[in-house]
Order: sequence, then structure tokens, then C-alpha cells
Amino acid sequence: MAEKGFRNFSARAVAKAIGYSVGTIYNVLGDFDALILAINAETLRRWAAHLEACLDRTGNARIAALIDGYFDFAEANPNLWGALYEHRLDGEMPEWYRAELAQLLAIVGREVRVAAPDLEAEDADRLAASLLAMVHGHAAYALDGTFARIGIADPRAIALARAEDVLTQISGRTSVARPDR
Repeated sequence: MAEKGFRNFSARAVAKAIGYSVGTIYNVLGDFDALILAINAETLRRWAAHLEACLDRTGNARIAALIDGYFDFAEANPNLWGALYEHRLDGEMPEWYRAELAQLLAIVGREVRVAAPDLEAEDADRLAASLLAMVHGHAAYALDGTFARIGIADPRAIALARAEDVLTQISGRTSVARPDR
């Protein structure tokens, strides 16, 4: 997946690379969707660990660290990151996979609750999901060249500015996200 991306990924290529048959992979995992979910779950774990490491290295600029961490991960792992969004599962996500997604959202939600402590937990979690989607849009436009084509030079800065706008408005503070520079 990391080498070829979602569109060029095949269970047959995986089987060949590891010396198993496709049937063996499907006997272990179930089907192609289960294989993709297993790979995507590992990507989510790596991404969450990356975000935690970014937060561990920062001081007060924690929202900025999350945004930089998002961009850094997407840029370093474009095919794995893309597969998270390109795979469409027919039916319900398995509970174990939802738990992996929840871990990632929990990191963002924790930092949103710090930046906007007056929010109810449920509102902070919804805001975290919304901010994650907003940063995703900025990262997607950066990676596919859309921002460059329209003359936006620093997508990270505008993603941070939008996050700060929202968090400042919600918290009533003058600054919650911008790094101390």
C-alpha cells in the first residue's frame, strides 16, 4: 500500500510479496475489505503515535503541533494516508476499527478541550472531528497541488489560522493555537 497506493493495491501482490496465496490471506482475514482495514488500522496507529510524538516535543503550541503533525504524516506517507480516505466499505465499520479511529480523534479532542476548556466534552469531540476534517482538506489541497495552483504558499499557516479563529471564537481568548514565536 505504501509503495503503490490504494488504486494500484492488490491482495495478489501482497500474497506474492510474503510468499502466501491470496486464499491464505483471505482465510486469515476474511476478504479484501478486511485486508484494507487491517492495513488502515496500522496506519492509524502510526499516525496517532506520530501526533503524540509531535505533542511531546512542543510546549504551548499544541494545536500548531497537531496541524504540523497532520501535514508531516500525510506528506511522509501519502499512499497510506490516502488509503484511509479512498477505501469505501460497504456496510458497517467493525467495532475494532472504530476504536482505532477513536484513538486518533481522542488525541485531537484532548487538545481541543485544553484550548477551549468551557466546552462540554461532547461539543469538544464534535469540534475536534470538524477541525480534523478542516485540516484534512488543507492537507489534501496541499498534497494534490491545488493550493499551489491557486497561489497559496503556506497551507499549514492558513490551516492553523482557521483553527485558531474557531478556537478563539469558542473560547473567548485572544489566542489559543498560535505558536509562541
